[in-house]
Amino acid sequence: MRPARATALAVAGAAALAAGALGACGGSDGGSGDSDVTWAISSGWESWNPNTSDGNNSYLNQVLTPAAASFGDFNPDGDFVHNDAVLAKLPELTSEAPLTVAYTLNENAQWSDGEPIRAEDFIYIWYQMSGNAEFCNQEQCAPATTDWGANVASITEADGVVTVTYIDGYLNPEWQFAFPNLMPSHIVEANGFEDWQSDPAVMGASADWLGTTAPTWSAGPYTPTDAAVGDYIIYEPNENYQGSADPGLDKLTLRVVEGTDAIVTALRNGEIDGSWPSEFSQEALDELDGNDAVSVNVYEGNVWLHIDANTNNAFLSDQVLRQAVFTAIDNEELIERAYPDTEVAARTNHFFGQNSQFHEDFLSQTDPQQGSGDADAANAALAAAGYTTGDTLMTPDGEPVTLTFRYGDGDATRTLIAEVVQSQLAEIGIDVTLTSIPDGQLGPVLSEADFDLVIFGWSGTPAFTTAPFQYFGSDSGSNFGSYSLDGLDEAIARVTSTTSLEEAAGFANDVEALVMPAAFTLPLLDEPQSTIYNQDLLAGVTPNGNSQSGPLWDVQNWKPA
Repeated sequence: MRPARATALAVAGAAALAAGALGACGGSDGGSGDSDVTWAISSGWESWNPNTSDGNNSYLNQVLTPAAASFGDFNPDGDFVHNDAVLAKLPELTSEAPLTVAYTLNENAQWSDGEPIRAEDFIYIWYQMSGNAEFCNQEQCAPATTDWGANVASITEADGVVTVTYIDGYLNPEWQFAFPNLMPSHIVEANGFEDWQSDPAVMGASADWLGTTAPTWSAGPYTPTDAAVGDYIIYEPNENYQGSADPGLDKLTLRVVEGTDAIVTALRNGEIDGSWPSEFSQEALDELDGNDAVSVNVYEGNVWLHIDANTNNAFLSDQVLRQAVFTAIDNEELIERAYPDTEVAARTNHFFGQNSQFHEDFLSQTDPQQGSGDADAANAALAAAGYTTGDTLMTPDGEPVTLTFRYGDGDATRTLIAEVVQSQLAEIGIDVTLTSIPDGQLGPVLSEADFDLVIFGWSGTPAFTTAPFQYFGSDSGSNFGSYSLDGLDEAIARVTSTTSLEEAAGFANDVEALVMPAAFTLPLLDEPQSTIYNQDLLAGVTPNGNSQSGPLWDVQNWKPA
């Protein structure tokens, strides 16, 4: 999956409140002829509401990007650029005490039905993401994260400027992009939820409605005309788009083609025009060698794989066992098996990759060393804790240890890793049952904690301050393994107690120093990314490893070749 910048990281793999389409990246002149483009999305989705735990995944984020009312996105250089269809300029910090941010709307900012973007669209997202039962029934709103919304004190509007004021004492060095995509509150009201601001039950019902209703609205370059959840969405140009670019396509279809092999075959057969496969497969990409019509781009992105433990499991509730499990897993072997002859970096920090200026290697400091594949060290730690080691690992109470490992169905890399981990854990006497996750079901599997061990990916951006809370906050809707430690929430809160990125990064690494030894989630690797498309038919595609939307980040600049 790929949970999103600013407000939530998107799950990647088989949870993205991510940036949407941008209008500030330079003006395309548009295409000159009829243009009907089909772009493959690697997996399905089960909800249309990206702000919920079920909907917070990369695939939904991608399919909604052409219509998103976003404030901006990170470009391939890692710089944040504003969406000029919604904002007239970048957000501005007007006060640090309390933290106050001003959003100057494009004077013509509007939805595809011609209705203006308004302060209520901001407030609606705040209520849904607040975690506050006085604003919204929490079972229905089910926010992917409350890290942003719980800290908002008020939202007001005057003369085209929407002002967001945060609670006293709250600071965030990433304030500039700390806001999820807007929702059309006027459409919510027109569909029977007029009292969403005053009745938390109505607000919750409206969030449910957004989850089950395919969107027909847009503030992006394209407007949905037809859709089926988990299958496809069809777009046509938004006649009321206010961005500086001139959308160049007459029709854009985003449809699911699961698996890189199937995507490559569909591209070669002319069934699709391009894709950003979620699974990197050099073998599949090699099949495109010699095809001059196809552009193949391989690059480093912000998707990283990890194995999570469910602490609700009777066995994995024991930290010693979790540490032994992660110690027996040989990450170097996983990388070599999954990506032979490919330079892939091991992940040794949950928040910062090895190329980050803020990276510190906390994985190698664990004892026994997680990810090392050292079965002897794992067994020694287990024996010291009263376990009986051997062909079958027995708990101190004499119960054999068995675990279920979940992975995305049809994803060759995650399937391979699961199979290798199964054999590695057999070396310390653990019987592992492999159970795949059906296409489109990753969100529900995670939100329902229907796993003992699970492999998936997080898709991020250069932003990092929301990740500690999202992954490990006790109240986070994305803390799928129910992780908790004394002092952890307090350490997480310090990450957003400053406007200094350097200081915030130090606090994030303080969180890392707590969670890595606890063996909640084992970071594996930064997954290489690829974008493939027919350059004889499609132009303006810009691969972007810094966006959770991938190459769709500036879809308004796509046009016929």
